[in-house]
Order: sequence, then C-alpha cells, then structure tokens
Amino acid sequence: MLTARRRTGRTGRTGQTGRTGRARRLTAAAVALSGSLLLASCGGSGGSTSDARTLRLWHYEAPNSAMGVAWSEAIKEFEASHPGVKVKYEEKSFEQIQKTAQMVLNSSDAPDLMEYNKGNATAGLLSKQGLLTDLTAEAAKRGWDKKLSAGVRTTSRYGADGVMGSGKWYGVPDYAEYTMVYYDKDLFKKYGIAEPKTFDDLTAAMSTFVAKGITPLANAGSEYLAQQYLYQLALSKADRSWVDAYELYKGKVDFHDQAWTYAATTFADWVKKGYIAKTSSGTTAEQAGVSFIQGKAPILFSGSWWYGRFQSEAKFDWGSFLWPGSDLTLGSGGNLWVVPKNSGNKELAYDFIDITMSKKIQNLLGNKGGVPVAADPGAITDPKSKQLIADFNTLSKRDGLAFYPDWPIAGFYDTLVSETQKLITGSEKPDAYLSNLQTAYDKGTR
Repeated sequence: MLTARRRTGRTGRTGQTGRTGRARRLTAAAVALSGSLLLASCGGSGGSTSDARTLRLWHYEAPNSAMGVAWSEAIKEFEASHPGVKVKYEEKSFEQIQKTAQMVLNSSDAPDLMEYNKGNATAGLLSKQGLLTDLTAEAAKRGWDKKLSAGVRTTSRYGADGVMGSGKWYGVPDYAEYTMVYYDKDLFKKYGIAEPKTFDDLTAAMSTFVAKGITPLANAGSEYLAQQYLYQLALSKADRSWVDAYELYKGKVDFHDQAWTYAATTFADWVKKGYIAKTSSGTTAEQAGVSFIQGKAPILFSGSWWYGRFQSEAKFDWGSFLWPGSDLTLGSGGNLWVVPKNSGNKELAYDFIDITMSKKIQNLLGNKGGVPVAADPGAITDPKSKQLIADFNTLSKRDGLAFYPDWPIAGFYDTLVSETQKLITGSEKPDAYLSNLQTAYDKGTR
C-alpha cells in the first residue's frame, strides 16, 4: 500500500466487503492498484516454455517501502531460480490503473501476476466477474493457507457473489497492515509531555500542544485519514459483533447508535478545540505525512504503510503505540497477489508468490518496516520493526483488526470523504452527518 491510498483503507486504496447470505449489487468499477504495469510480450502463449519467457507483473509499492524492497529482492530470487525467465514491469499511476484495470484484465494484455486491492468491490468484484484465477488448490498445496492467520486470510477468500471471508481463494496477502498513533518524541520532550498511556493522556497531550500554539493532529480531509480518525473513535466504543454487522452485514447498522454518535460528536469537538485544523479539510494524506516527517505535527494516526518511510525520512526521534482504550483498530491483511484469469504463465506466478512468502523475503520485509505474515521472529533485529510486529501480534491475539470504514459498500469512500470534510469545516452537524451516512449505506446495501 502506498502512503496515499484509500484507503484506499489503505485505504487504501478502496476495498469493500460484501453482504453475507445474498449477492450484492456492486455498481462501482473495481479499484485497481497504483503502480507498476508490465506490458512486455510473453514468449509463446498460454504459459509456453520458450527460452525468452517473461513473467509480467503489476505491483504498486514505492521502491523504498518495505514491500518494494522485499519484492525487488524476490524478483532477484525468482530469476535466479528460473533460468531464462525475466520479470518485467512498467510503472503506471494509480489513476491509470484504476480506469483501465477491468478492461485490461478482460483482454490478452492481462499480466501474469498483480498486486490488487482487497475487498468486495475490488478483488471480490473481479472474482465474481470471472477475471481472477481460483487459487484454492495452490493455497493448500503450497501451504499459504497455513501461514496466514484467520484475521489476515479473511480478505483472501470470496464467495460466488464476491463476498469476502468465505468461498474460494482468489488472492494471497504476504504482509499485513494496521493503524497506530505515531508521535514525535522530540516535540513531546520539548514541551514536557509524557508518552500517552491512556486515552485521557492522549487528549491531555493534545490540549497542551494547542495551548502552545501547535495543532497536534496531522490530518487529511480530502483522503482517508480524516474518516479513519472518526472510525477509530467509533471502534473504541464498539465490539466484534458491531464490526461484523457493519462490515459483513451480520446485523442491523444504526449510524445513530452510541459508537457512531460518540465518534461524530467527538471528532467535531476536536475540530472546535483545535486538535484538528479546519484548514485540513482539503489536505492530502501525503501532505499530512510530510507535516509529521518535517516535525510540524506532533501526532499522526495512520497505518503501518508509513512505518518504513518514517524510518528512512524522519530526522527526529519518534515512536508509536496502539490507540489507547480500544481493543479494536483499523487493519487487515495487506493487498493481494492475484493471478488474472488470462495470465499466460500461471505456474510462474504461483512460484513468485511462493518466494514472497519465504522466510528470507518475509524477514527482509519485517526488518524494513513492514508487517510480515510468515517471518522468523528471531530474524527481526531492528528495534522499531520489532515493536511494529509485536503490536500487530497483540492485535491479532485479541482479534482486533476491524477493517476500514469505506469497505461495506461500493462508493462509500467518496461519501465518507465528502461528509467528513463537512464536519471539519463545520458546515454540517454530527446528527446530519450520521443521517447522510445512514442514507448512503442503506442505499448501497439494498
């Protein structure tokens, strides 16, 4: 996941879950990945064994990200173990892929392997349309199903109606992701503020920063950060059954319940108190991340996809911790390796996935600031990476991954962005905000 997705929830990139027990109507186009498109021609057709075979790959991770570094090494491993086979890709923007993915995958130009966003309106929709290869047999044969925890593999499987969580395997995540509170230790020390251990500590720290003329929270109203702040506030008052009702349609969803009401009113209150800047309504995730990297914002709540970048670019002492006072937080398995139905070299694609799941690549990913799913814990030596993985393990043990707020219905990401922007500017009150979300949600789940 790139630093400015969804979320693309990273968003994100935007994934959506599906309705349990009945097919859902998904009208939005599948969201594809930002990144790399390999359009090199393949020697022969249908996976022929020509001397000039090419594994055509799409992936969209930044070269200096944990996943980008790990997959670069995986390409080297793959080519070394497959003499005569080359892995090639051509970088494309997120917007280019988003607009053309379905058309390309339904043609002879489909790649052999690609990274794709998880969820019902993305991988689920493509599987429902018959554009992805069923990986169930390979997952069992190669042991991928045994390497992934239950929470991580939820987004790997889709039913006949494209519903996430059960059915056939259509994707394999080789990393995980979750959200956390990043904080600038140097700024906290400068103003005599201790690391927050409780939610009250966190709000007290923010009040102190405001009193010093500093807006504490880096925010991005035009992208996923703002809605994820709000969803996390709701999660702090929710439980697993609440998440399942909202994300998996296993119960009634009331946007005026305690959790959503608390989230909307608290978020609006934080804007009034100056914890969140009104001017952040038009800010992008990249701008929010850079404000933290430059030491301008002392706190940023976002995903593990930022971790490696902060390690390499932040010139101050920083730390992270799970959102205090909540057993649940945003997160899931990472984006998926999927094999298009029209892939000409499916066996090679399976081999490449296998290499990315190997201890060597998983350990590398972990030491570069990613969240591996099959690493050797003893091989992770970087202190910050150890904490990153330890916190993820804590979440996994308490079943704390609660997916992302934009997942339930197609197009809900845009609704959340526009509505949450209104909360930031004060042009909409919490009650109206929640009513508008309810209307959009109900319409999308009919």
